[in-house]
Amino acid sequence: MILFGASVSPFVRKVLLVAAEKGIALENRPANPRTSDDPDFILASPFRKIPAFKDGDFTLADSTAIVAYLDAKFPSPAMIPTEPKARGKAVWFEEVADTILFAPVSSIFFNRIVAPKFLNMPGDEAVASESQKNALPPLFAYLEGAVPAAGFLVGDSLSIADVSITSMLVNLNLSNVAVDAAKYPKLAAYYTRMVSRPSFAKQIAADRAMLGM
Repeated sequence: MILFGASVSPFVRKVLLVAAEKGIALENRPANPRTSDDPDFILASPFRKIPAFKDGDFTLADSTAIVAYLDAKFPSPAMIPTEPKARGKAVWFEEVADTILFAPVSSIFFNRIVAPKFLNMPGDEAVASESQKNALPPLFAYLEGAVPAAGFLVGDSLSIADVSITSMLVNLNLSNVAVDAAKYPKLAAYYTRMVSRPSFAKQIAADRAMLGM
């Protein structure tokens, strides 16, 4: 099985973390969605979005779709809960990460990491700082009220909720944005718990090495 896209993308990282937690071996090809001429990538992602995925003659794009496929094909440990309320909550937190949290995260990460390190151009620090100052605090405040004092976001085991939220927070951390433990103690402790998991720690170390950190 092949996963296309650089792991510093929070969406690519989401799939890699799910695979690692499940013990699934994935070949990660860090395809550039703008310039890649890899026919397998283009077939899997006709709109050139990452991540894209290939399992034999089956192809798929979008992290949510890929995780759903992997969770169905390799059901243990489950990343998407089956109990109705838990499933709804897990999907909700994935959506919070992928659409609401991603907006300021992408603004900050692009201007501080992608532009200077991958595009050889200066980022707009004013834009990044504006997102950090104004967009993140209400999101951190929401998560501070949502995360438990111990354990996981949904139920008593790791789920796609934890993977999705944490993957976005990783990109903030890579962009020199840490969760302020004085303001958001539960969220800061939650993040520390998640990134201390062996699969998360290994992936983050690889991402930092890719970025020369």
